Amino acid sequence: MKRPPMPLVPQGRGLATRAFVPSMHFPTVAGQEVAAQFARFLDQTNGVARSQQLFDLLSAFALNLDCPWIAYRSLTSDQRFWGSGRGGLAVMLNYPNKWQERYFKMGYDRIDPIIKTSRKRAAAFRWSEVYNDASTTEDERRVFDEAATFGLRSGISVPFHGPDGSFAIISFAQPSHREFQNGTISYLQLAALHFHMRVSQVTHLSATEGAPNLSLRERECILWTARGKSSWEIGTILGISINTVNFHIKNVMRKLDAASRTVAAVKAVNFGIVEL
Repeated sequence: MKRPPMPLVPQGRGLATRAFVPSMHFPTVAGQEVAAQFARFLDQTNGVARSQQLFDLLSAFALNLDCPWIAYRSLTSDQRFWGSGRGGLAVMLNYPNKWQERYFKMGYDRIDPIIKTSRKRAAAFRWSEVYNDASTTEDERRVFDEAATFGLRSGISVPFHGPDGSFAIISFAQPSHREFQNGTISYLQLAALHFHMRVSQVTHLSATEGAPNLSLRERECILWTARGKSSWEIGTILGISINTVNFHIKNVMRKLDAASRTVAAVKAVNFGIVEL
């Protein structure tokens, strides 16, 4: 693979504003369409008080740029990987469920080169840059290689650094091998910044309200989910049917405002509801 040029990304304060949009270098017609879609995204997020709804709006905007897969995760300074820490920090993603399960079952969050790179970067970066970097190990490249087999063949990640060493990452992925264009990266970074600021406010308010209450059976089911077990395996362990397991897991997903069982499991661990 050939190392691509570094992405041209906007810097400075006040980026998530429409005033920045006209300076993007898109072909005239395409540029006007993307600018309109971005303006619509900003309007739609005004007044939204649920993080999952904000994520859905970001997903819809990114899909206009041929980018169907998104992952968002915030970590505190003492978190080395996704499954550690407390406090119910935000985690949302719409990656293919099979890849989510594979990722956490194999513990790839502990060697994910995107997390490592995001700790050192202040602007968006292409995954191919990390893959081709001489410091990236073969184990780290395997994360990218396996992700590609599940449809995540190219992508970019946008890091955000906060106080006390905390940071967040928003990743955008697409099923094709073509590289993200500089203009596309700029728009995605702007949308990511706006989303991060809005969801940080929502998450802070939710965290002060405390963890939602789960029943004993719900805690058991999500605990075994966090340990990488399938519904069939959980049913065998607990002596209940697969349908009953799925029923409890769906309840947990609803209570934790999670789009998938994997995200629900991560949130349950972060809230301290279950311990691995």
